Amino acid sequence: MYSEEEYIQLSSLQHYLFCPRQCALAYKELSWVENEYTALGRLLHEKVHKSGTEKRGDIILVRGLWISSKKLGLSGQADLVEFHRQPNGVKLKNLSGRWHPFPVEYKRGKPKKDKSDEVQLCAQALCLEEMLDVTISSGAIYYGKNKRRHAVEFSDELRTLTEETALRIHSLFKQEKIPLPINDKRCEACSLKEICLPDVIHASKVESYLQRMIRSV
Repeated sequence: MYSEEEYIQLSSLQHYLFCPRQCALAYKELSWVENEYTALGRLLHEKVHKSGTEKRGDIILVRGLWISSKKLGLSGQADLVEFHRQPNGVKLKNLSGRWHPFPVEYKRGKPKKDKSDEVQLCAQALCLEEMLDVTISSGAIYYGKNKRRHAVEFSDELRTLTEETALRIHSLFKQEKIPLPINDKRCEACSLKEICLPDVIHASKVESYLQRMIRSV
């Protein structure tokens, strides 16, 4: 179990899987620069969170819900949690019946080839499971570019990846050094490129390596 002082943000998991150095710069060193893409993403999330809570028949929509997990040391806001009226759900204060949670994460772009977005959503499900003592089998990611929901099943494999990613970030935050740059096409649109300096650091590493090789001749 983690103390609240040790909690890491839910969104850090997606950043870590995209680039560990970006995660360390943004969440450990608190270095953040906004660009066009991050601004659009921020505005999308702000719009969702401001929409408030509403009831649509047998579904309750709760936006901007604060959630956490002592087991994984995570906390943050879920963009949207739908509570569907179901017999196997949980009791909610001042409401009759039982309601089963279904987390929905909002993303500006389109589905990715990696599992980073799915891990972030799964982390939300794990928090809700711990808080409500319920099992959540699935959720969804809404992508703004194609304006569609992408269904996500919380498989054992995805749950394991999510838990392992959280552990890696906790370990990363305890280290003095931050990871080296990846220095590939992911850096092109990264808002932290001018802080990260992937080209400079990569060139410095190559030069140092060549100098060591020359001296060894």
